[in-house]
Amino acid sequence: MPPVNPASVPLSPAARWSRRADPFRPRRPVRLSSPMRRRGLAIGIDIGGTKVAAGLVDSSGRVLAEVRRSTPGQNPREVEAVIVDLVRELSAEKHVWSVGIGAAGWMDLAGSTVLFSPHLAWRNEPLQANLERLLKRRVYLANDADGAAWAEWRFGAGAGESRLVCITLGTGIGGAMIMDGRLERGRFGVAGEFGHQIIMPQGRRCECGNRGCWEQYASGNALGREARELAAANSPVAQELLRSVDGRIPDITGAVVTRLALDGDRTAVELLGEVGEWLGLGLANLAAALDPGMFVIGGGLSDAGDLLLEPTRRSFSRNLTGRGFRPEARIEKAALGPAAGMIGAADLSRVAARR
Repeated sequence: MPPVNPASVPLSPAARWSRRADPFRPRRPVRLSSPMRRRGLAIGIDIGGTKVAAGLVDSSGRVLAEVRRSTPGQNPREVEAVIVDLVRELSAEKHVWSVGIGAAGWMDLAGSTVLFSPHLAWRNEPLQANLERLLKRRVYLANDADGAAWAEWRFGAGAGESRLVCITLGTGIGGAMIMDGRLERGRFGVAGEFGHQIIMPQGRRCECGNRGCWEQYASGNALGREARELAAANSPVAQELLRSVDGRIPDITGAVVTRLALDGDRTAVELLGEVGEWLGLGLANLAAALDPGMFVIGGGLSDAGDLLLEPTRRSFSRNLTGRGFRPEARIEKAALGPAAGMIGAADLSRVAARR
């Protein structure tokens, strides 16, 4: 039997993804090399389930102009049309170097194909090629959490930190890593799904299909659920929660609890503290595996500030492997707010286009 030529053996989908070029995997660590210092304007677009936001971003991370549209259903062609409209509006009479697209989901390592998006009907969608044909500009695709982490590392709370983990607390938990000046996306481009580490075996059922995922205990959804359960039990300590929504228990969300906590409601503060304890435990697990210098906490739940972060820091210190005999990563609130994903997508596109 003649020997098999390895080059003739068809590659699996995973192997094909791993062989794609990744512009954020240099041979040596990158620290603000010439592509990152490139001046000029880029457009960052943040695609969500209900809105598409676009911003004109300069090389220092400032958003010079911003426009928004409603997300037009799930049809990929309709979403592309909205993106084209936003880019043309922002780039009128301006020279725009590149366009970055940030969205929830998995992108291939080349930043060209959306492998899967939970909000949109994108499955192996060649979005980069489609948009470059329509816009006549370089386009780069990024996961929204990757974009936010990149922005915080370049321009925000994580500036100057060589090893950064960014955690986004919203409906669930998003995550991303910057390691020695590069965006770490894993072998197949899907790293950072920290919210689905199993932190409580046989715990609450998660939308991913598993039980006990971290985001079931340390997210905005988790905070709202705990508050609703307390209100449904007609607990005397939940009366302010009920009054704040005129007795409509389904209207109690994580945002409502956060607002009450900031106003001094003791029950809301206690609920936030419990979420902070779970958050700190999960961060301690990540520190044991990744050993970052800083965790940056963003997303809507981070609006609670130290009401969330102080119990998080205490829990982190208490659960950290080797505590007392090792340096501890700092835990800080994100600095760029909701614009982080847009800023990061724009800057990533500028760097990728230059390379």
